[in-house]
Amino acid sequence: MAIEAQERAREPMADWPSAAHAVEAPQRITFDAILPATMAVRAEESGVKKAAIDTLTVLALSVLAGAFIAFGAIFATTVSAGAGLPYGVVKLLSGLTFSVGLVLVVIAGAELFTGNNLIVMAWASGRVTTGALLRNWTLVFAGNFVGAFATAALIFLSRQYTSGGGSVGLAALSTAHAKASLAFVPAITLGIMCNALVCLASWMCYSARSNMDKVFTVVPPVAAFVAAGFEHSIANMYFIPVGLFIKAGAPDSFWAAIGKTAADFPDLTWGNFLGNLIPVTIGNIIGGSVMVGAVYWFVYLRSRKA
Repeated sequence: MAIEAQERAREPMADWPSAAHAVEAPQRITFDAILPATMAVRAEESGVKKAAIDTLTVLALSVLAGAFIAFGAIFATTVSAGAGLPYGVVKLLSGLTFSVGLVLVVIAGAELFTGNNLIVMAWASGRVTTGALLRNWTLVFAGNFVGAFATAALIFLSRQYTSGGGSVGLAALSTAHAKASLAFVPAITLGIMCNALVCLASWMCYSARSNMDKVFTVVPPVAAFVAAGFEHSIANMYFIPVGLFIKAGAPDSFWAAIGKTAADFPDLTWGNFLGNLIPVTIGNIIGGSVMVGAVYWFVYLRSRKA
């Protein structure tokens, strides 16, 4: 279209269509958002492409996504530390700042396990095999873990948690301990609700025509799940390990600054980290694949398969 416009710009004005003809010509450019039926087709095509990415590329993009989500978690933890504001305001600020993680994934380009639950739309249409679906999920989950876990290790080594008189570290410990304390069933249900919102954010991005569209689309659902206290498996790959690193390796001066000891966080253990990750991941798969992906496939794509 751009080439055609350039060619026409070189033509004499006498050869251009008349004003009347221009009014009758079909509109070639629109700034309207893409409608849901077309969004479903785009989501299906995206699933086919994601499932076909080679192993090394998908692993590299997955490590990036894990780090991006960890960046959002670092931002949220820092903003919420020592705020002294009402509970709801602190949670809102945490949600708004955490959303930078998914914005980075969507615009910079990366492979995130929770968002890739939407590949089920291509799978349900028969365009992606079960093996290809599970291969993508496994590789992306592993890569996300490496990216998020490595970022947690780096942030611990940086001693950023000592900022604000140790308030950043205290916020990180409190968040990690709360997540590690969750029982199995609440972890699943909170995971379901979380990825329903995350995949709705990813789904709505298929309606976008610009990066700004994507930013404004991503922020509200992500802010909502963080503010509500829902559980995101990839975020927890950062939140809980960084708390464990601080608990095990923080100097005495840090504990003195926050007026706590490691014994004040008894549920923060590596075993409870695994005990959180398993049910939250199960919940994320249900929330993203079933509550969003399968529903929108049924509404817009099932007749195409028939």
